[in-house]
Amino acid sequence: MSALNTRVSLLALACAVSSYSAMAEDSSLTNPSISAVLDGYYQTGDRPMAEREEGFGLGETELALSANIDEMFYGKVTAVIELEDGETELNLEEAFIQTLALPNGLSVRAGRFLSDIGYLNNQHKHTDSFTERPAVYRAFLGNHYFDDGIRLSYVAPTDLYWTMGVEAFGGDSLRAADEHGERDFDDVGVYTALTKIGGDIGIESSWQLGFSYLRNENGLAYAEEHEDEEETADEHAEHSHSASYTGENTYIADFVYKWAPNGNYKYQNLTLSGEYFRVTDIFGEEPGHVDEVDDIDDHEISDDYHEGWYLSSVYQFSPSWSAGLRYGQIDTFEIHEDHLDPQKLKETEFSLAWHSSHFSTVRLQYTHQTGTNFDGFEDDNIFTLQYVMSLGAHGAHQF
Repeated sequence: MSALNTRVSLLALACAVSSYSAMAEDSSLTNPSISAVLDGYYQTGDRPMAEREEGFGLGETELALSANIDEMFYGKVTAVIELEDGETELNLEEAFIQTLALPNGLSVRAGRFLSDIGYLNNQHKHTDSFTERPAVYRAFLGNHYFDDGIRLSYVAPTDLYWTMGVEAFGGDSLRAADEHGERDFDDVGVYTALTKIGGDIGIESSWQLGFSYLRNENGLAYAEEHEDEEETADEHAEHSHSASYTGENTYIADFVYKWAPNGNYKYQNLTLSGEYFRVTDIFGEEPGHVDEVDDIDDHEISDDYHEGWYLSSVYQFSPSWSAGLRYGQIDTFEIHEDHLDPQKLKETEFSLAWHSSHFSTVRLQYTHQTGTNFDGFEDDNIFTLQYVMSLGAHGAHQF
């Protein structure tokens, strides 16, 4: 009997060791990926709605932890340390779980995460080829839109890559300014729907098209008493992650084309990309304040819209060097007393980057900006010197 017990005990021990060994083979279960990204810069001027200010400064210092939780779920946490009005802030940019084993191409993500709308938004900013997001992102998405919510995604079983998704978020950072602090905002304020389709052209080229829609239940700005509007708008836009311009409906179209000789991106590659945003239903009349906006034409309020776009080209001409050229502009409106003031911002940017390795970049960028009716900002030529360094394991970048 004791021999039998010994054999059973040894068998149990062997099974336990085998189970542990099998788990250890999946390194993400026992050894999660831990990484940090360091971002520093010197800049010669200020840009509207931008995160970087004139002089020496730190961009986002990113700390990330990710792993497969088990065979059913994946989890990730990303914390960002940044300066805001001279003070150091710790923000939680991502804290989500995602399913790994749903059938039929479905997946669910829940928690705090980057929305999948547009092309750039679901990518971390340290992967960008320029020092700031385009003006259209800074104006309408607060640089990049992350929020607490849930996403359902579907990848179709087609020859071309085709994915679709719907999202629901709280939407606090996309709320319109509340001048009197009396608005009753919806708790679930933002809903999105998106689709992306892409494929290869031979072995050297690939492409992707995307279309997104964002419904913002709290995005309508009321045309009310506006003697303090300029101050209120500035206060609303103070935090870099809040949108400066909102509306009920946002439509986004995006594209990207990539080329590399013989499909080898390591030594040489070209990326062309662009996005167009239109934000509609931007102003309305708050009940109880109609008499105060009689001088603003109803047609003006209902038919005007914000819009913006950019085009970008980035060419890596050797393993260690890349150059980028980007042009973008936004056309927006701001209520001022009894009329709408049109605003325009144009930016032309050129960047030259040296990559010592895949984990380190030193970038010099020149920006020429011209603006109309943007208080506190003048036409300017701005130079930025930036470094971006990644420490530890880091996941593959988005397409």
